[in-house]
Amino acid sequence: MRITNQQLGNMMLSTLRASSSKAADLTSKMTSGQRVQRASDDPIAAVRLLMLERDTSLTARYRKNIDTLTVRLQKNEAHLDGMLDTMMSAKDMLTAAADGSHSAPDLNAMAGPLRTLLDNLKHAANAKDSDGNYLFSGTLTGTAPIAYDPSAPAGSRYTYAGNAETQSVVIGHGVTQTANVTVDQLAEVMNKLEAAVDALGDANVDPNDPALRDIVTAALDATSSKGVDALSAKIAGLGGAQNTLQLMDDNHSAQLIANGQATQLVGELDFAEAYDQLNNYIAAMKGTYQIYGRMKQLSLFDAI
Repeated sequence: MRITNQQLGNMMLSTLRASSSKAADLTSKMTSGQRVQRASDDPIAAVRLLMLERDTSLTARYRKNIDTLTVRLQKNEAHLDGMLDTMMSAKDMLTAAADGSHSAPDLNAMAGPLRTLLDNLKHAANAKDSDGNYLFSGTLTGTAPIAYDPSAPAGSRYTYAGNAETQSVVIGHGVTQTANVTVDQLAEVMNKLEAAVDALGDANVDPNDPALRDIVTAALDATSSKGVDALSAKIAGLGGAQNTLQLMDDNHSAQLIANGQATQLVGELDFAEAYDQLNNYIAAMKGTYQIYGRMKQLSLFDAI
């Protein structure tokens, strides 16, 4: 069977194109260092790489959520620490007012600082974040948690206007962390504290009046149990939450390292093997050129 010069040329060009394409593809892989650049290179490895990429993206998002949430919890803790200090100062003053050893002028003098402490509590409870959202109103972030109605009777002017709903942030696969703290119990404390302030500030206050003692004692009990104790528990909870966030962040960091190593094992190019293959393709192309050039010089007369 005879092979025409055109057929021979087409065969040689097809062989050269195939070898050149493989050499170019291998050169591209050597440049990127990745042996899997498309699914056809290694379908199984390509699927594994996509799964690793997806997991890495999710893990990076979780770490970003953790960073944001950590800052928020630290702000919450700082404000609660301030409220706790204020509450402890109020408790000390109420303890002194309840011991029965102070004169009427002394009790009157205590009313002013207690009123200041009460105002500080309201200001701290209605703190906002950098976006203008209230920190301690549950999910009603646009509503001040502690509302004040001056027209209401003393002892009932403060109300909690937020809710007890929690805001949850995803920090891992199926893991969420509460992002907010409420101060719903604070309104009752502030009402009792204000009642004590009004009673102590009365110009006709009687240090020996049992009614006065009842009002001061009620304020002291509320300041202790629903003030100092409750705030201390919330601060402890925030500390535990931040420890959890740190643990999760460490786990995510280790996971990202593991994903990076797995990605290298699955998709990294073996340069020694690739270099040998490239040399083989180059040698094949050189040989094809030489054979083609030699065959172009042959004719039927060479066989006579």
